[in-house]
Formats: sequence, structure tokens, C-alpha cells
Amino acid sequence: MSEIPSAGQPETGALRALIVDDEPLAVERMQVICARIDGVTVVGTASDGEAALRLAEALTPDLLLLDLTMPGTDGLSVARQLSGWENPPAVIFVTAHDEFAVEAFDLDAIDYVLKPVAPDRLERAVSRVVSRRGQRTDVSSPWLAEFWVPHRSELVRVPAGDVQRIDAERDYVRLHVNGQSFLLLQTITGLEERLDPQHFIRIHRSCIVRRDYVSGLKHEGLGVWSVETADGEILRIGRTYLPAVKKMAGR
Repeated sequence: MSEIPSAGQPETGALRALIVDDEPLAVERMQVICARIDGVTVVGTASDGEAALRLAEALTPDLLLLDLTMPGTDGLSVARQLSGWENPPAVIFVTAHDEFAVEAFDLDAIDYVLKPVAPDRLERAVSRVVSRRGQRTDVSSPWLAEFWVPHRSELVRVPAGDVQRIDAERDYVRLHVNGQSFLLLQTITGLEERLDPQHFIRIHRSCIVRRDYVSGLKHEGLGVWSVETADGEILRIGRTYLPAVKKMAGR
């Protein structure tokens, strides 16, 4: 089921948004919030993934406000299909669940907004879409550029370049960022594969550091080496990872 508003044409230069959610009240709330955001015009709504794809092709919106959990084709599947289009619309995921954030890493979504949606939170997400308009997207990096991490009652974005150290905590990793830390459901090995090796290096089975966060190496004796960080922390280097760390230092 879908709906195309019959009102006048969108204002020139406005973001043309398509709302996708299987809950009518959620759609209504999003329409009300969007009506209060300057530069956003809702051009249609869809209540399932199949309708969303049809309308996206017919209306060529600039932005999808996309629910994740829908019957049939869910939001992640919609985003995957859109990513293969020549000029896909921007995607902001809107969901009541934070556990899909890791899966969303690969889909180049602009933001991940938790329900109930706060107007100022959605406005911040929309501003990110505006800032990206006109930027080239045909050359993409295979490496993670940012993380979505749970923080208080929402998910926040953390640029990968701001992460100084990553520690393993069972099935989670802890990101250390300028005196703060964030827990993320992800294994350290899985994460290592998605981090740019030009900027990050694994020094222990339970630790990855940003290369420019390393200020020096210390030989503790008996073949034991440690990394000294820019903040003065001493981190033990695992024997398996020592050759790569020494190579980084030109040893």
C-alpha cells in the first residue's frame, strides 16, 4: 500500500522525501515532523518494502526515511537494492531497534534514528543529507569510515578517524574516543577486516590501535614489547602481532 500526495509541487531545491513504514501512526508522525523542517517535502509514503522500491523508481526522491522491520521486504533489503542504483536516494533508517546498526555499516546510510523520533534528532539527520548533496559518491572506499554506537537514548556516529583504541570484550568491542568509550556488538576480528590497515594496526588479540596514536615502542626484556600511546598508556604487544608492529616502526 502506498500514497502519493496530491498537493502542489515541491518547493525548488527542497529535499524530496519518501516515508516508508508499516505503522500508519508512525507515518503520520513523520509527516508532521517533516512538515516542520525547512527544505523537506514529502512526495509519498509506502507501507512495505516492495511499494517503497516502486515509488522510489517512479518518484526519484532525494531521501528515504526508512523503517527497518517490515513484513516482506524489510528496510535493510530495500537499502541494499537501492545501493545498486546509478543515482540512489539518501537513506535515513528510522527504527525502534538499535541492534541493526552494525548491519547498516555497509549500506552507506546517512543516519540511524531511533523511535520515538525526536524532531530535533531528525532535523540533524536531514542536515547531514543536505551537506552531502552534490558530493561525488561514485568512488567508495571498502573501509569503514564511521560507526553508529549506542549512547544514552540514541545512536551517535563516530568517525573512524577519531577512534584511538579498540578493545575486545567477548562478543563486543569498546571504542575509545577522546576520553569517552562506546560499546559495540561486533567481534574484534570481524572489525579488523573492515578497518583501513593504513590507519589501524592490531597489536594484540584483544587490542587494535590507530597508527598515529602510537608514540613509541618499549622493549620490556625477554622478548616482551609494548606500545606507548600519545596519552602515555602502555599496551602490551602480542607475540603474533609483534613483527607487523616492528615493521610499522621501521624495525
